[in-house]
Amino acid sequence: MKSLSGNIGKLYVFSFLQMMLFPMAIITLFWKDHIGLSLTQILLLQSIFSVATLALDYPAGYISDRVGYRCALNISAALGMAGWGIYIYANSFTTVLLAEITLGMSLSFISGSDSALLYETLRAQGDEHSYARHQGRMHGFAQIGEAAGAVMAGVIYAFEPRLPFVLQVAVWGAGLLVTSRLTETPREHAPQRSHLAEAVATARYAFRENRHLRYTILLNTVLGVASFYPVWLIQPYMQHARVPVTWFGPVWAGANLTVALCALASHRLHNRLGDRGMVLLFLGLVAVGYLGLGLSGGIWGFLFYYLLTCMRGFRGPMMLSHTQKESTSVNRAATLSLQSVSFRLLFVVSGPLVGKLADAAGVARSFYFLFYAFLLTLPLLAALFLKNAPRREAELV
Repeated sequence: MKSLSGNIGKLYVFSFLQMMLFPMAIITLFWKDHIGLSLTQILLLQSIFSVATLALDYPAGYISDRVGYRCALNISAALGMAGWGIYIYANSFTTVLLAEITLGMSLSFISGSDSALLYETLRAQGDEHSYARHQGRMHGFAQIGEAAGAVMAGVIYAFEPRLPFVLQVAVWGAGLLVTSRLTETPREHAPQRSHLAEAVATARYAFRENRHLRYTILLNTVLGVASFYPVWLIQPYMQHARVPVTWFGPVWAGANLTVALCALASHRLHNRLGDRGMVLLFLGLVAVGYLGLGLSGGIWGFLFYYLLTCMRGFRGPMMLSHTQKESTSVNRAATLSLQSVSFRLLFVVSGPLVGKLADAAGVARSFYFLFYAFLLTLPLLAALFLKNAPRREAELV
């Protein structure tokens, strides 16, 4: 039990390292200025990344449930080192694509495995009621890690454009050292039937048999996409507004610290507001954030992005807690991966269209159009989620 309890601290450290992404604050500039990609190509690239993740996400989650969460996280760390290593020599759309596909495979093996290992560790200790608090801390450490990687990114990029990628390989090497020291948890065994039958049964349970889980996944998917588009559009938005490139790192760091603080506060706010209050908060932050980005084109307009990062931080622990409570132990990582598959599938379909819109109409105007798109879809999904949510009193953690 003592070795199991060590998993929690190691998962915090892995979350920090996983998201300590030196290239992220400047990667859109790198793609545009050093590889020569347009915004349409960039969003297409991210859609292909999503396809790679999509193709492996559910199988990787299923494999993780069978061979162990520790093994899956070791594979993800090794693939992360390989993917960022390719970037050191990338000089074309094709080489960038190869790097992104490798990183998509890495993300697939993380997806669901870290959260499932956390939940099963707490479950083995009889402490699963504290999952939302620990998941919030994992989110917090992840965003602090991304902020730490971003704060000097602009300066490092100005000194040597490929140095952030060299540093990233070293970070993933450290991540592999951490994952190799995790302890596997005891859990239920899968029933004796074919792998395909078991995978289909898990998907059927998530999207057909359990209505609450279905609408949890769908609402989380659209909220996730709402916080994801600006990740790729905010850098050209700031560039168009003539924000100095040396600000990019601190701005990115500030955004991720906002996510971290909101993730750490999420479970307490959820206890106070309940599901209904939290969902209304999510909708309000998305609406004001996108409308502000669409209408404000000045140097400080990017601050509306911080409203979307607040939503992202508040959303993660609450929505994952709902998913975990509705998942079975034997297929926990696979069920969490289905949530990621749903998100990636939506982005694959919509990402290139948003990129085309941004190239044709401008980034600010694309935010304005997205405001109306989310205004039409999110309230309906929110209503279905709340209608099917079990009537539980919030647990005080």
